[in-house]
Amino acid sequence: MTPDRFFALLLALQTREAITTGDLAGRVGVSVRTVLRDLRWLQEAGFPVLVERGRWGGVRLLPGGALDTSRLTPAERDHLALDGLDDDQRRQLGAGPDSRRAREKVAVRRQPAASPLPLSAVVTTDNRPWFGPDTRGTDPSAIVGDVRRGVRLRIRYRRSEDVEPAWRVVDPYGLLAKAGRWYLVADCASVPRLYSLERLADWRPTRVPRRLRPGTTLTEVAAQLTSSWETIEALQVHAVLEARLLDRARRILGSRLTVRGPRSEGGDKVPVVGRDEVPVTVACRELEDVRQLLQFADGLTVTDPPEARDRMRELATRTLYRYA
Repeated sequence: MTPDRFFALLLALQTREAITTGDLAGRVGVSVRTVLRDLRWLQEAGFPVLVERGRWGGVRLLPGGALDTSRLTPAERDHLALDGLDDDQRRQLGAGPDSRRAREKVAVRRQPAASPLPLSAVVTTDNRPWFGPDTRGTDPSAIVGDVRRGVRLRIRYRRSEDVEPAWRVVDPYGLLAKAGRWYLVADCASVPRLYSLERLADWRPTRVPRRLRPGTTLTEVAAQLTSSWETIEALQVHAVLEARLLDRARRILGSRLTVRGPRSEGGDKVPVVGRDEVPVTVACRELEDVRQLLQFADGLTVTDPPEARDRMRELATRTLYRYA
C-alpha cells in the first residue's frame, strides 16, 4: 500500500460513519479487490476497522481509531506507511529519527477505560534470528538513496560459489529485510534475484532509468523469491528419527522437515517405525546440506538416497577420526 493510499483510506473512513467498499475504491482510485486487501492490512496493523458484509453492510472506523495526520510532512507519511521493520532496521536505513517523529506526531485518541488495549501496546516484534551473527557488508542506509532514484545499478557482487566478486547490471525494485538480514531485490536480465548486502562489495548508479517487468512490485517479487527459497526440493533425504527428537527437529529444520505417513485428525500422532521412531523427509538444496543432520547424532538414520547415506557415513567417519 502506498503512503498516499494509506492516508486516503484513513481520511475516507474518518469522514464517513459508514462507507461501502465500492465507494472507497472510487475515492481512492483502485479496484474493490485492492481495497479489501488494504483493509485487511489496516486490521492487521491494529487499526479498529470493522467490515460488515451484506446488503446493509459497510466499512467503519471504530471509536479510538481516528488519527491526527495534520502535522505530518510527506516524508513522515512515507515512514509511517513503511510497515514490517523494527526500530533497529529503520535505524540501519537511516530512517530512525524520522520514523520516531512520525509516530510521535500521529497520536491515537485515548481509549475509554472499558475499551481493549491497542494491539501496539501488547504486541512487539523482533525478527532477528536467534544467535545470529552481526551482519556485515554494505550498510542499507548507504545504498537506499541510490535505489530510491529509480535507476539501474551496476553492482559488484560475490555469489556463494565465486571466489571474487563480479560486476553486473541490475534493475532494482528495492530492499528486503528478512530474518535479520538485508537483501537487494532486483531483476538481472529480466530474471528476479535476491542479492545479500553482506556480499555486495560495491555499486554504481547509472543514468538509465530502471526497467521493471510490467505489473510487478517489490512486495510481489520479494514474496515470490523467498517462497521459492523455502519450497525448493532439489534433493529429498529420507530418514528415521527418534520420536523424542521430533520437536527439536521441527524447530531447527522448519518447513524443510516433513513427517511421512498418515496422521490423526488432530495432527498429534505420528507414524512410528520400529520402537519410538518416526519416518521423516528433509528437503535439501544439495548433497552437502546433509551436514545439518549431524546435529541429531545417533538419533537419526538416513535411509535414502544412497549418496546421502554415503556422505553421512563419510562425515561421521571423519568426525570419529578427529576425536580418536
